[in-house]
Amino acid sequence: MGRIALGLCVGLPVVVYFLMGSPISAEMPVLKGFNFRGGISIIPELAALLLALSIYTASFIAEIVRSGINAVSHGQTEAAMSLGLPRSRTLKLVVIPQALRIIIPPLTSQYLNLTKNSSLAMAIGYPDLVSVFAGTTLNQTGQAIEIIAMTMGVYLTLSLLTSALMNVYNRKVALVER
Repeated sequence: MGRIALGLCVGLPVVVYFLMGSPISAEMPVLKGFNFRGGISIIPELAALLLALSIYTASFIAEIVRSGINAVSHGQTEAAMSLGLPRSRTLKLVVIPQALRIIIPPLTSQYLNLTKNSSLAMAIGYPDLVSVFAGTTLNQTGQAIEIIAMTMGVYLTLSLLTSALMNVYNRKVALVER
């Protein structure tokens, strides 16, 4: 299972990169005329979106993880320490596996919130999914119901995919009952 996931995470993007004709190339920026040519340029809207969503989501995820670890009974930690396990092994073998059962459901909700919150990029002028569908495409075609339905369909697909993957992982870490 792990090798398949690793193969998909690493191999699939590499295959797509070469099938697309290697569309991304690395080059050194050079001053030509009055501006730089080459290199990578990051528009300020993307930087603002990335920074804002990262800080906002990271604070919620950190609180979810902290509360999940605190929810594990202190007796579990004391029992591991009495067996002579060092703190790092106690955290790895006793606390985190029990905390994951508590962490996964709210973490799923936070990932879904991140997907939905990314649509706020339109407010700062970054051309994301909503601005392309509900802005450009809607202005070009004039078919509001179809365009909004397509936008909803894409967000529904992303949400269901995220939820399905997190549910699979949740079943993997869940307690096995006899």
